[in-house]
Amino acid sequence: MTELIGIDLGTTYSCVAYMNGDRPEIIPNFEGNNTTPSVVSFTANGERLVGLPALRQALTNPENTIYSVKRLIGKKFNSPEMQKIRQHVPYKISEAANGDILIEAGGRLYSPQEISSFILAYLKTCAESFLGTDVEEAVITVPAYFNDHQRQATKDAAAISGLDVIRIINEPTAASLAYGLESRKEGLLAVYDLGGGTFDITILEMNDGVFHVLSTSGDTFLGGDDFDNCLISSLLQEFREANQVDLVQDKFALQRIKEAAEKAKRELSFTTETEVNLPFICSTEDGSLHIKKKISRSYLERLTENLVDRTLTISQAALSEAKVNPARVDEVILVGGQTRMPLVKQKVTQFFGRTPAARINPDEIVALGAAIQAKIIRGSINNLVLLLDVTPFSLGIETENGGFEKIIERNTTIPARKTMAFTTVENNQRRVKIHVLQGESPRAEENKSLATFDLVGVDPAPAGVPQIDVTFEIDGDGLLKVAARDVNTGREQKVVVKPAAGLLPEELQEIINRRKKEVADSHDKQGLL
Repeated sequence: MTELIGIDLGTTYSCVAYMNGDRPEIIPNFEGNNTTPSVVSFTANGERLVGLPALRQALTNPENTIYSVKRLIGKKFNSPEMQKIRQHVPYKISEAANGDILIEAGGRLYSPQEISSFILAYLKTCAESFLGTDVEEAVITVPAYFNDHQRQATKDAAAISGLDVIRIINEPTAASLAYGLESRKEGLLAVYDLGGGTFDITILEMNDGVFHVLSTSGDTFLGGDDFDNCLISSLLQEFREANQVDLVQDKFALQRIKEAAEKAKRELSFTTETEVNLPFICSTEDGSLHIKKKISRSYLERLTENLVDRTLTISQAALSEAKVNPARVDEVILVGGQTRMPLVKQKVTQFFGRTPAARINPDEIVALGAAIQAKIIRGSINNLVLLLDVTPFSLGIETENGGFEKIIERNTTIPARKTMAFTTVENNQRRVKIHVLQGESPRAEENKSLATFDLVGVDPAPAGVPQIDVTFEIDGDGLLKVAARDVNTGREQKVVVKPAAGLLPEELQEIINRRKKEVADSHDKQGLL
């Protein structure tokens, strides 16, 4: 039996862990660090770099250095989020034939799943080197508010990397497992997870080895990148007003400003003032221009306070869903690197009326929890016996006149199964179209389409007479199966809901085969050396 690992595939940094006996431990990467930058770069000589070596390419090779790919996975090119991202990244993003996203780098087009797979493959190799054994299976975490498309895309990325995902687990839930094993406490827990690209808030109860999620909410486009972009936009605007020069199209200058803004933001978590100093940021007919600006913590807080307030609005919604108030919460756990910002800590403390726990590294706790979940699945941990998570979105079908009927409500404990009866809308109707949707709007068109299929052979009868039972079943990964059955005839049609977009099975297999060949060729070359 190969070793099981837990992976936190993050927007900015990723992390891998395993269970050493009854304790979770982080597996260091080849540089000896506990976290790996979620960056992939393609050099001029065709070499592919991952992690810290790739990050070092960002300034000199910006068009071929891919970061924040987690924000792209499972998204559509024409979505408002993607149009916003295109303004802030130096690499090229284009539209695939099915409306998905393609990334141009190293003279080729890659899906976000492929780029993510390079990061996962690197973590897999690090784990195999550290553990001295093959690693073929993993528990991988995703933001609690990832939809069905994003979850499936993450599983596809793992498959391309050579990993079999035995469970997809929500990041806040993973963090709670690590905290629960560490603290042995019981009570009501709020996990506030503000990472590089996403925000999640989960409310759950811990009681005698049972972790019961009561509610979850979030925003998959709210994270540290947005805090960076606030400062970047401010620096660009100030430079433009002072010099009548717009640096937006200068990718080299933009990358320098991005790195300086990230550095300033991190420094302002530990000091009240820092300086952005970028000499020779560009040249004009009148000579070279520079950026030199002192930035205070209070200035950064004014720029980003609205982002922090958005997280608290979402947190209040999660508490309302769980039917509790902030005073009922016994412990608050901070997860994700952006929670190091003093303003975040201050506002979270004020909101919940208590100081958040700070015993576990916010960059590592999710991977540690994933490793724990892997051992729970294997039956190797007896004192953490049951994890009851929830689905973050409502699931249902389109009804007459474009309505949306929810069959499984959001924040329903999973795994879950529910059947609802429907009927025909026309006389002697022989075929019933089932359109599966995910979302909260009462209007079908405003929700996300997941699948469409037909139940054929319905017995002819007046409208409203036939009974069609539609059954929704969600597994532990939050992925969906749907069945429709004509009660009178017993005819049934089932479908495992796969994303309406994303990689087709044959496309996924083609990429996996190509990756296997690349690995084999690489081993052959190493043998010749």
